[in-house]
Formats: sequence, C-alpha cells, structure tokens
Amino acid sequence: MADLEGLLREAMRRRHLTAQCLADRTGIRTPRIRAFAQDGAQGPVRPTREELAELADALSIPLPDILDAARIRAGVTA
Repeated sequence: MADLEGLLREAMRRRHLTAQCLADRTGIRTPRIRAFAQDGAQGPVRPTREELAELADALSIPLPDILDAARIRAGVTA
C-alpha cells in the first residue's frame, strides 16, 4: 500500500505537473497540495475526501487507491 505522499509525488512527476499546475486543475490551493505531497495525509494539513477525489481525477488515479493511500475508509481517517 502506497502512502499519499509517495503516490502524489510519483503521479505529479510522471505527468510533469507542479503543485501550481495541479492547483489550477483542481481549485485546491497550492500550499495545501505541497503539504499533501510533502507530509501525506497524516501531516498538519489533512486533505478532505473532496480534495482527494479532485486529486484522483486530475492525476488519473483510481479513487480507491488514493483513499487507501490516505487511509480513509467511509469518510473516516484511520
């Protein structure tokens, strides 16, 4: 199971996207995306389920994979 930090960094690297580009595609603020890519879902800035869904769509990652990486099941952070 991948963690959110690694999953986001790898997907962004493969698609040659910066945090700013991803912010433009999703509407999520750039500092939040940087925090997710640096600290994952367990850092001081925690992603919402809606943000994770937007990231999954923008990066073409299956939603269950990104939720699993963030360790979110049925809307509850583990």
